Amino acid sequence: MEEPRDTSRLKIYFLPNLMTAGNLFCGFVALTRIVEADASAANFNSVIRHALFFILLACLFDLLDGRLARMGGSESPFGREFDSLADLISFGATPAFLVHRIVLRDVFSAHPQVGWFIASIYLICGAFRLARFNCLAAIPGGGGGKEFMGFPIPAAAGLVASLTFFLMWWDDKGFAQGNWRYALPIVLLFLSAMMVSEVKYPSFKKLDLRATRGFSKIIIISLCFGPFVIMPGLILPVALPLVFTSYLVYGFIRPRISREMRKEIEEEDEDEDDSDEPLN
Repeated sequence: MEEPRDTSRLKIYFLPNLMTAGNLFCGFVALTRIVEADASAANFNSVIRHALFFILLACLFDLLDGRLARMGGSESPFGREFDSLADLISFGATPAFLVHRIVLRDVFSAHPQVGWFIASIYLICGAFRLARFNCLAAIPGGGGGKEFMGFPIPAAAGLVASLTFFLMWWDDKGFAQGNWRYALPIVLLFLSAMMVSEVKYPSFKKLDLRATRGFSKIIIISLCFGPFVIMPGLILPVALPLVFTSYLVYGFIRPRISREMRKEIEEEDEDEDDSDEPLN
């Protein structure tokens, strides 16, 4: 009979795991709101927007948990596993439910199994991506570095949520009409392939927010930040999908730009190893 393991040696750091718990909570609330949404009700769009807000908030919590763990030197195997479990709910199941609820259920109403199958592809690919990351991270020198292999699942969920938010805003403003929402399943399948691909993306784990910046960079950052404060209702629906889309596209153009430009964009330290070996 196997002897019980000593769980007292398990390192569970409070603040990073609290952020991960916040990520999981937001994913659960978003998923609940999507399931509750009634297409025939007058508040359908409002409920979906509420769910989108919690998906994007989960992205913020996910960003904070890793940064807090690295800043405090409190990275641990428990935190990595807990983070992946939370990500699978917030960024795997929830976006799949979202696209099924607002597009696939209507398109495949006669054959609902097809809609669920398309949505499940994203969930399964997301699970494979997280499992691959954890396996590589467990290998000495294999994870936790400056690169991700495959498009990160939080960014994929952020792109789906922000694009849905943009399409709803576009429709509310009465701009060019069309069935733009039918592009979401195509985006979902493309992101599924990108998550399990071998395209490398910078993790920005070495980005030091306390580092000094050049005068021109401060001016540009300040000018970009200003519109978000002055006109959030106009800027956010457009800016958010552009940010996530730019990150997606950057993975394709990254190998084709010089190392100096990559270092400038990714804020790598001078003493960091520039090896192109995949890490995550």
